[in-house]
Formats: sequence, structure tokens, C-alpha cells
Amino acid sequence: MKDHKNIKTLAQLKSAGYHHKTIKQELRQNLIEKLKRNEKVFEGIWGYEETVIPDLERAILAGHDINLLGLRGQAKTRLARLMVHLLDEFIPVIEGSELNDDPLHPISRYGMDKIKEYGESTPITWLHREERYSEKLATPDVSIADLIGDVDPIKAASLKLPYSDERVIHFGLIPRSHRCIFVINELPDLQARIQVALFNILQEGDIQIRGFKLRLPLDLQFVFTANPEDYTNRGSIVTPLKDRIDSQIITHYPKTIEIGKRITQQEAFIRDEQKTLVAVNEIAKDLIEQIAFEARKSEYVDAKSGVSARLTISAYENLIAAAERRTLINHDSQTSVRITDFAGVIPAVTGKVELVYEGQQEGPGIVATNLVGKALRSQFVNYFPDPEKFRKQKDKSPYKNIIEWFGEGNTVDLLQGMTNQDYAKALKSVPGLTELVKSYHKNADASLSLFLMEFALHGLAEYSLISKHTLTSGLQFKDLLSSMFNLPGKDEDEPDDDEDLGNNYR
Repeated sequence: MKDHKNIKTLAQLKSAGYHHKTIKQELRQNLIEKLKRNEKVFEGIWGYEETVIPDLERAILAGHDINLLGLRGQAKTRLARLMVHLLDEFIPVIEGSELNDDPLHPISRYGMDKIKEYGESTPITWLHREERYSEKLATPDVSIADLIGDVDPIKAASLKLPYSDERVIHFGLIPRSHRCIFVINELPDLQARIQVALFNILQEGDIQIRGFKLRLPLDLQFVFTANPEDYTNRGSIVTPLKDRIDSQIITHYPKTIEIGKRITQQEAFIRDEQKTLVAVNEIAKDLIEQIAFEARKSEYVDAKSGVSARLTISAYENLIAAAERRTLINHDSQTSVRITDFAGVIPAVTGKVELVYEGQQEGPGIVATNLVGKALRSQFVNYFPDPEKFRKQKDKSPYKNIIEWFGEGNTVDLLQGMTNQDYAKALKSVPGLTELVKSYHKNADASLSLFLMEFALHGLAEYSLISKHTLTSGLQFKDLLSSMFNLPGKDEDEPDDDEDLGNNYR
């Protein structure tokens, strides 16, 4: 309401033409105005423009309570929090009211008594929309007293009231969220007996506390979030509660690399000094997203658990940090991300995926390393010819000179701590590598050319045309056949034969 700062009493509020409306009417009216003006309603949410957001807007227009159902890291809580922007900027509240009583429609004993005592002079305060959002994570220890309320013996003693007086009630989160958006995250984790206590609130809008004959016509917008029931054995949404939630909206992961990249770039926290120090090309950003896509279809990763968008965000932050660390150690003034820096991404992957039994047998480190390898393989053909097409025409292969050079017994070590000069020297020592990049990427600048040269080596290794071995502080590329017949001893700075074969198995 305009000029709300000058409205301090009930009489002034009525003179200003204020009318009571429910929170669902508020959300509906403000959404209608935004849609008419073609304004974006849920800012910063990508990939849901044609799926989730239309469903959510329809639910708001219908005045529904909502359950957002989806795997972890699918912006469910973010969507709920953004609904705050569909509320009026300020609403009037009876001063001192614990339940945010509307001056024209009080529901609490306090609010009614206040108006009875002061009449048109009842003092008014204003509540900003940012204060009209309440959120509770459902955990097994959440009680009915937490959510709805209970008798407060201390309040009874201090006010010298009998327990039969409703003023001794200590209201829980839900009544104190009257006229607000109330979110319960991970609803299946809420004990069944607590879920039952929500029945009346959702259907009739009232609450029951102990033996009190209490009817509070609460006005709330409920939003629940939940993982699919088959994801966890910890609990489920009881059927009568599910029946009372009007709209269930299914969320999903980004469907394209581009959408995933938008989310990662928006959410990743990269400091200004890191941006100055480390340059990142688009291929590296695509590779980060490809890791998540590979994880979501991997036989070693539990699909029911999902692969959160937080994986790519953490992985991107780790990638920048790996390049930054190398630059600081080498006292370089600036650097570009390298594929060897992806070793720093592994901790972000191992902490973000749930493995099935076979994955646990392999080990999280090996699974994560193989996911990076599969991402390299998938993206490689977007920038270079598919090596599979030249299996039977080796003489026509654009990789012929590179493979033959390794076949002569030559090797290249790409260590994580290499200076910019040593890194460039190592890559340029491979005959045919510079020419390969120039042939397919004529406009690439110096740093991108070096990245593509390294990318070519990794791609050839992933397609088993050369071999790639993990060293203590980096990687070694060599001929595939010689690596099979001359397996390193366990005292050398290379993995044993099982690990070696694991790196080449895709």
C-alpha cells in the first residue's frame, strides 16, 4: 500500500481504502499483474520455463497448496523462496500481535481484545514481504508443539492464569506464520503422527492444541518439498495428507549442457581476484557440466539418489582453485585452466554422488576419475573428428602422426604444477599436435590452442589410441601397446597394473 508509513491506526487504515484479502488472493493478483506485463516471475531459475514454472503458476492461480517433488539439487527450496516476490510489499498488522493479525480480520484472542480496547485507535504496524516466509526442515525430532503449539507453564505462571485459559498457549511455527508462506522441506521425513496433525490445517485452516476448543482460521500458503518416495526408506507422505495437498509438481535436472552451465555460472562463488588470475574457456565449462550428465547415467551411481546441481557448482569452484593454486606456487601473473587441473574436481564429485554396490567396490575415487574420463570422451567429438571413423583407415586419420610418435616409444608428462612455459613446451614437443589444432580451430588464441592440444591427448587416450597413466603429481601419455607389455613396477611413480587398466577402461 502506498504511503503506508503514515498509516498508524485502524481508522487511518480504513480511510486509506484497505481491504482484507487472503495470502492466496495476494499471490494470485500479483501473479496476474506480472503475467500481463510479461515479467519473469521466478528470476534466476533456468530450465523450468516450459515445465515446472507453468505448473507452479497454474497452482498459484488456482489457490493451491503445493508439493514440489524431485531429487536433491533441483531448486525446490529456491522456487518456494522466490514466491515471496509475489506478495504485497507491506501488509498491516495489529501492533504486538504474535499471529500477524489483520486489523480488519483478527483471529487471535490478543488481536480481538486489542480492537475491543482501542477501537479505531488500535495501533498498526507494517510487515514486509521478506518477513512473511517461514521454513522448517522436517526431521524425526520435530514435534507437534514445534509446529502447532502447546501449553506454556511459564506463561501461565507469569500471567497468573489457569491452564484452561487459551492465553497460556505457546503457538508453534505454523500459527505464527499466519498470512505467510510456510515451507516444510523433506516432508517424508516428518513422522506420520506429525503429518496427521496437518490434516485440519490444510482442509479447514484450523488447529487443535491439547484439550482447548480453539478455532483459528489460519491463512497460509503451504509449500512442501519432497524426494520421490522410493528414494528413501526413512519415511513417506501419508496418503490422507497427500490427498489434501492440491498440486504436486515434479521437478527435474537440467536437460542440456547450456542450461546446466547457466546454473553453474550463476551459483558458483568465484572471487574477483580469481577471475583476474584464472581464465576459463567455454570447453572447460562444458566439461564440468558433462561430468554431471555422465554421473546421472552411470551404472555405478545410484539414480534414485540423484546427482545434485551442487556437484557442478562445487566442481567449477574447485577447478578455478586448482588453477589458482598452481599459479600462486609458480609465481605466474596469470594462467588459463588446463585439463590437468580437473584433478582438483575429483573431491567435488566423490562427495556429491551416492554409489551403488558395484560403485562402492570400485571406490569413489576411481568412479569419479572415470566420470571425468567419460566426460572428456563425450565432448571430444564436438571439437575433433571421431576417432572411431578411422579405425579401419589409419592412413587417413588426422591423428596418424601423433599416434606414430608415441608408437616410437616417446612419452609426455603433464604435471599439475607445471609452469606456463613448461606446459606449452611439453605439448609442442608432440609432432602433429599443433597442426591438428590449427586444422580444426584456426581462430583459437594461444591459451585455447594449448588447452585443445591437451584435450586431443586426453581424447585419444579415452578412445584407446594412446595410453594415459596417473603419476603422483600428474599424468603421463605413452604408446598403448608398450604400456601393456611394459607394466610399471609398484616401486615406480605410477599405479599398479590393476589401476593402470582401470584408467584405460571405459
